[in-house]
Amino acid sequence: MIALCLLPVLWLLWFSHRYAWWRPVMSWQHPRVLMYHMVSSHKSGARFNGLRVCPKRFEQQVRWLANNGFQFFTVSELWGQWATLPEKAVAITFDDGYADNLHNALPILKKYNACATVYVVVDRHDRDWSTYKKAHHNSGELARESKLSDAEVLELVASGRIEIASHTLTHCNMATTSIADKRHELAASKHELEVLIQRPVISFAYPFGIYSAEDIQLAREAGYSTAVTTVEGIDKLQPLPDPLDLKRIKVSGKDNLLAFVMRMRGGRRGW
Repeated sequence: MIALCLLPVLWLLWFSHRYAWWRPVMSWQHPRVLMYHMVSSHKSGARFNGLRVCPKRFEQQVRWLANNGFQFFTVSELWGQWATLPEKAVAITFDDGYADNLHNALPILKKYNACATVYVVVDRHDRDWSTYKKAHHNSGELARESKLSDAEVLELVASGRIEIASHTLTHCNMATTSIADKRHELAASKHELEVLIQRPVISFAYPFGIYSAEDIQLAREAGYSTAVTTVEGIDKLQPLPDPLDLKRIKVSGKDNLLAFVMRMRGGRRGW
């Protein structure tokens, strides 16, 4: 009997932890920046399924945004209009440069008149950068994942809906990279992408979300106007945040629509 009485309590605790329904809603005046990686189906036994949002779920999320009055911006547009943003401004971002960003995500973005920023690793093919953070992540899973070709990057640009941005040359770990090499990663990736797409590249994402005050300054010196982190949250309109230190809302491939909505409300997953 006692065990049966405890079940509702345990369920409520689990639900509260999972969805953080109790967290206050951040004002919709404050813009949301969403962090994605892949839009693809989960793979059986894969380590990184949290990075894979299936196309059906991604469409569900973008449709919810569109139906609930959100206006879509690239990150550069968002910062450029920060002082005059409408309520419910949102920027969708993708890290790394996976081919499914073109083949699976772009058609959905087009369908709902949305746009996005894609942070591209320049030297992205056959590279398992997960090992740069944790050496034991040596399965080769990310190396085998199909990445955007240069021609596909140009297709994204030609769509008129995608801002191409830098995610360094090699997805380096900034904490274990010398300052000289970091300067090279920041400057060379910017230059190579600008040569490819024939337009300025002014947005950046710190690989793994690992960065320091030094790295913020290096990104600024390299000529970037904005940089996004993996710090979960929502930046306020005032006081002005540092545009080279912007928070994002992480979207997991394991999230259902309720979890997505709760993150949009409060900026973070459970407690």
